[in-house]
Amino acid sequence: MKTILLYVLTLATLVISCPNCSEATDATPAGADTGVLQKADTEQDYEALAQKLVANVGVHEGDIVRITGGVRDTELLEDLAVNVRQLGAFPLVTISSDRMNRRMYTDVPPKFDSQPRDLGLKLTNIITAQISVSYEETDSTLAGISPERIEAVKRANAPVTELGLKRNIRYLNLGNDFYPTPEHAKQFGISQQELSKIFWEAVNIDYTKLQATGTIIKKTLNSSNKLHITNPNGTDLKIQIEGRPVFISDGVISADNIKRGGAAVRVWLPAGEVYLTPIPGTAEGKVVVDRYFYEGKEIEVITITFKVCKLTSMTAKSGLERLKAVYDAAGRCKDLFSALDIGINPKVQLPHDSRQSAYMQAGMITVGIGNNTWAGGNNNCSFGVDFFLPGSTMKANGKLIVENGKLKL
Repeated sequence: MKTILLYVLTLATLVISCPNCSEATDATPAGADTGVLQKADTEQDYEALAQKLVANVGVHEGDIVRITGGVRDTELLEDLAVNVRQLGAFPLVTISSDRMNRRMYTDVPPKFDSQPRDLGLKLTNIITAQISVSYEETDSTLAGISPERIEAVKRANAPVTELGLKRNIRYLNLGNDFYPTPEHAKQFGISQQELSKIFWEAVNIDYTKLQATGTIIKKTLNSSNKLHITNPNGTDLKIQIEGRPVFISDGVISADNIKRGGAAVRVWLPAGEVYLTPIPGTAEGKVVVDRYFYEGKEIEVITITFKVCKLTSMTAKSGLERLKAVYDAAGRCKDLFSALDIGINPKVQLPHDSRQSAYMQAGMITVGIGNNTWAGGNNNCSFGVDFFLPGSTMKANGKLIVENGKLKL
């Protein structure tokens, strides 16, 4: 799912560097993740990449920039910190890992799950931007953890997230649920090297072209009042969108984005998405998801029915038990239709028989339930999942935007 912004792991981080701060500590976490591509494999110039990310998030003198990531990318995190400081801004580097994230449940007493996140709130009150490099090696980190505990932690983190949104903290994520890990490569049905090549080409796309494509789709959506999504698998969904704000993740947080605030100051790389939330109470119909990966395990043929924008049933051919348990443990508004996302990045070319999809893939349609603050909505529910609908067709007031999974505009 899209990151429920910015700070869900605030307490599961380890400060390793705070250049030019009065206090700093150095530490190397044990049990570092392995099996990921090294710099030689990706052929990425980390210094150039760091310069790009810092520019894209609009870092300027006086900013306080939190930089988060994992052990595999320490060189990139270092380069990011240096480039931030070169502009007269102040970097704060933190490290996370799958191992540490899981131990926050297995080794920390449950009584602390709902503890107020004082540290997270204090950090969020001082930082002005955040650059997050995805650190996860596997989606199954929390497999088997009590759904009630997961829900308690998410609820405790909610005030931190809400404060970040209120303060319009500029946010850039490198990964976008597409980072070239061994697990992702297996799901996409290609080698890790092939996925890495696609990933970096998609990251390094000409942003002006993405902006142009996104602008065309945004204008079409802004002039429409209804959307109709269909798929040969049985999906038939109608959404009312008249007057709804439309956002574009085109890779850059511009001055206009900063002036707009909210969802406009969030970017996910690889970029290339246009998204919006519907008029409340208007999503009607059925969504059929051929396959969905949850905590690393595949769920086959999920069928979801919406009535007055609310989920009325969710069934699957197999594998739904864990997702259903986490859903049942979640709080209010978990059953509301969340957002519609349209992929526009032509560099993401995946096999036709891939078992997995990607948000930014040109022609990809994604819909979700639960939290939609990332898309400019006001549902801050702790629960949220997004479902890919490859091969779908979408019309806006009868005009084709996507046909059989191909972008038409």
